Amino acid sequence: MKMLDHDVLATVVAVAETGNMTRAAEAVNRSQSAVSMQIKSLEDAIGRPLFVRKPRSIVLTREGEVLLGFARRMLALRDEAWAAVVRPEVTGKVVIGVPDDYASSLLPSVLKKFSATYPKVEIQVIGLPSSALAPLLKEGTVDLVCGTRIKGLSGDFIRHEPMAWAAMTNGPRVWEERPLPIAVFMPGSVARENAIRSLERAKLPFRTSYESPSLLGLLSMVEAGLAVAPLARCAIPAQLSMLGRSHGLPDLPPLELILARSTKSKRPPCDFLADQLMEDLQRQTGQAGDA
Repeated sequence: MKMLDHDVLATVVAVAETGNMTRAAEAVNRSQSAVSMQIKSLEDAIGRPLFVRKPRSIVLTREGEVLLGFARRMLALRDEAWAAVVRPEVTGKVVIGVPDDYASSLLPSVLKKFSATYPKVEIQVIGLPSSALAPLLKEGTVDLVCGTRIKGLSGDFIRHEPMAWAAMTNGPRVWEERPLPIAVFMPGSVARENAIRSLERAKLPFRTSYESPSLLGLLSMVEAGLAVAPLARCAIPAQLSMLGRSHGLPDLPPLELILARSTKSKRPPCDFLADQLMEDLQRQTGQAGDA
């Protein structure tokens, strides 16, 4: 049935998971008007609404929830069928660049699934900040970059990653100190820039007590009770708390997670891994990010 082709089903899934026509359009690489038209045409064909438009979001109707379940299954079956046909023939190597906090919190399940599907493809991961990965992508040293959108690094939108202030709350109440001691990534990091702008806007005095390109370095300072760190939520381990306005700290804007591809990487394994990353990361409910 034309109305239930895979493009339409992918749009339904994107709208349901983002709750927003604009972000759904970014996810499926279409214009917002095209996405709205697809949904309206499908609703007209079915004769029932699939979504309810609310002031700040779009939510599924009962019929929409039923269709969403089938859409996910049909898209997964399509991918399984494709993999079953091409898997024996796919070989090669893919080099992916990822900031270390994305690598530890978002990629393991995706790469495990990809390796099971394409066992003959070698994957190499380079862990660097997004700013350091941008030139490597341009020169073709890495095939893909899963990172934060920054100047000089653009790509396909995956999702927004909310941030929070990471702190050790079972010791000194370091978040109440003024000036506030912060541990941040090096200059060029979007997470760092977001934090400093938010503090300045809130007129909250602060001091940079630690700078590092490494997530591990920031976490060590936080765990020692010496600073708070502005991090993507998925990068904050369970032993630390996520603080915000209720603790006297300003809200932090989200990071924009993207997937960028090198123009010099046209091999099939790169395309397959890129598709896997886009699909799985858009479906994950956890959030993350370094810049």
